Amino acid sequence: MSAALGAALLVGGCGGDGVDCGVDQCTVTIQRETSASAEVLGVEAEFVSADDDTVTLRVAGQQITLTKGQQAVEVAGLQVSLESVTPSAIQVQVSR
Repeated sequence: MSAALGAALLVGGCGGDGVDCGVDQCTVTIQRETSASAEVLGVEAEFVSADDDTVTLRVAGQQITLTKGQQAVEVAGLQVSLESVTPSAIQVQVSR
């Protein structure tokens, strides 16, 4: 995920640059040219790759591929979905 993501996500809640969180949900903006990992709602998440319509992440050690418009994927007790993909950034929603 982005450097901002890596610096901004915290256990249990999150906040900071590129991250918008409520009580049980975070929307994370990832810059496509970077990669990093972070803890999201208590689970380790790592950006792997992206193309025009899909994003691959490793969440809690499990690799998942998300497609724009697809229903959320459940991993480690969290629902993970792809909100948007642009040439410069990706938005992923993570919720309990």
